[in-house]
Amino acid sequence: MNAKQQPSILLVEDNPDDVDLTRRAFAKTGILNPVEVARDGAEALERLFGPSAGDLPILVILDLHLPKVAGLDVLRRIRAEERTRFLPTVILTTSTEQREVIEGYRLGANAYAKKPVSIDEFIESVARLGLFWLLVNVPAKPGEAG
Repeated sequence: MNAKQQPSILLVEDNPDDVDLTRRAFAKTGILNPVEVARDGAEALERLFGPSAGDLPILVILDLHLPKVAGLDVLRRIRAEERTRFLPTVILTTSTEQREVIEGYRLGANAYAKKPVSIDEFIESVARLGLFWLLVNVPAKPGEAG
């Protein structure tokens, strides 16, 4: 199966270095899913809910501190809509402030991960996140409930 047939990953990230490192991490582990990048919260909402929104991504990796619309507001909207309520959404951010961690989980984040500072640790952490959410996790498919 080639990359075009794989469901996409939506990376909501405004830091171009973190975008590049995330792509490197996925390439390192052989993850072939295309990575769509939303550089701010408004772009993420447009991708998921706008008039030209296509198939849902298999995974959303969401930074919290974004221009235009904050990451927690994006998460709030993802969980409020029936179509995206069970979409695996992982917060990947520099913040470990407990109020943000708690709010992220309260709003329905599937995981909350801190971005490592070193490049090698960042690549390794993101690679592990990708492998878990794409290969190990069993996603909910609401339309298929019996």
